[in-house]
Amino acid sequence: MFGLFKKKTELEKLQDMYKKLQKEAFDLSKSNRQKSDAKLKEADDISKKIDELRAKEN
Repeated sequence: MFGLFKKKTELEKLQDMYKKLQKEAFDLSKSNRQKSDAKLKEADDISKKIDELRAKEN
């Protein structure tokens, strides 16, 4: 209940976006491989940003 109004950190936002893009890529892989590959590329870019943020935290 206390976390109800807690704002998400940049890392949490990127992780949510990464999961969303992965799901979209999977769904598109069944119908349009080209669009699926584009979504996977976006997800990979986000993954790199996540890694950079984690490296800065440590």
